[in-house]
Amino acid sequence: MYSNGYIFRYAAIMVIVAAALLSAAAMLLKPFQDRNMAIEKMGGILTAAKISGVEKEETIAKFNKYVTDAIVVGQDGKIIESLNEGEKEDGAAFKLNMKEELYKKSKGENFELPVYKVDNNGEIIYIFPMLGTGLWGPIWGNIALADDLNTIVGVTFGHKGETPGLGAEITTPEFTEQFIGKQIFDANNKFTSIMVVKGGAKILPQKQQIHGVDAISGGTITSNGVNDMLNNVLESYLPYIEKQKKDER
Repeated sequence: MYSNGYIFRYAAIMVIVAAALLSAAAMLLKPFQDRNMAIEKMGGILTAAKISGVEKEETIAKFNKYVTDAIVVGQDGKIIESLNEGEKEDGAAFKLNMKEELYKKSKGENFELPVYKVDNNGEIIYIFPMLGTGLWGPIWGNIALADDLNTIVGVTFGHKGETPGLGAEITTPEFTEQFIGKQIFDANNKFTSIMVVKGGAKILPQKQQIHGVDAISGGTITSNGVNDMLNNVLESYLPYIEKQKKDER
């Protein structure tokens, strides 16, 4: 019969051994997890730009082929770094932490944001990564603008824990394809963002429908989160967008 002291010591040793094995496994798996996350991030950027045939084993090669410039911009819209050669995933733009940068913005501190220029068969597309908050956690995405820096070419969205069949529908083609052809500026070149409208974009005045999409039925809070994300992040990119438009005149 084992004593209580023996049992406690044995249990403690087993807990320590199990913890050490789990820690070692986490360290060994982290490079693979980081790589998968990077590939998913690249895939989102390419998909927003309507690059077809993005498969996992080809994503990195296609990212470096189609992304012609990975740019870091400051809050004033000026370019801080531009990487147009080599492995774009090694550049500062790809390594920027959107959560940290948007937090700096909320605190009134200087912040930086990534922009990607994609050449899709001669069509120049600008990709702006986004981050926001849904019902149960973070939501994120990419919005692709044509070279007029106004018309949407495509979008992608992702989430950590939105409700299946409700808020999680932001990732479906039925939701994302609504954005194609919409515009973020009005006829007077005033920033409007894109409105995610409960009840449908059809309830907006005719002139505003080009700036609206239908909200998700039953996913009001997530739809509001997407709406706020679009407005907040695109507003952050406005100095860069306006500077690019001015330089192209």
